[in-house]
Amino acid sequence: MAEPTPALDFLVDRLPTPVGELMVVADREGLLRAVDWTDHEDRMLGLLRTQYRGQEISLTPADNPGGLADAFAAYFAGDVHAIDDLPVATGGTEFQRSVWQALRGVPCGETITYRELAGRAGRPAAIRAAGHANGSNPISIVLPCHRVIGTDGTLTGYGGGIERKRWLLRHEGVAV
Repeated sequence: MAEPTPALDFLVDRLPTPVGELMVVADREGLLRAVDWTDHEDRMLGLLRTQYRGQEISLTPADNPGGLADAFAAYFAGDVHAIDDLPVATGGTEFQRSVWQALRGVPCGETITYRELAGRAGRPAAIRAAGHANGSNPISIVLPCHRVIGTDGTLTGYGGGIERKRWLLRHEGVAV
């Protein structure tokens, strides 16, 4: 009989931001595992369950796990580079992780298209797949899915809503 897979007990802090309450989820080693808006908590839990199939996920309230909430507070207070080097860990497929790594390489204050994202992930023809992986990103803002825009420059899909995407881009100095 196979050993049961241990449950993943993540720590969660919630902090107010100018665009809604943010959840910051970390493991006990201080690695960022998820970031999402509290009005999308069910979606975030679904993404985590998908990434860590077969493992039970629990969220334990914690104050500033790994100093991550402080970094987000600094980001929203104007230090847009305060989150640049936060330690992260994700599940997901190899392709998803390649897309998420490509996202991390998009500098603050810049945007790229879905076509560019697919190319940076090493699969230039997989534009739709890159878009889907972008939408499955569990660590928004740090893996900056909001910096991906349509080929014509339009603001397209963002799990937190287009108005939050617009706010984040403006906050980072992008003219939208």
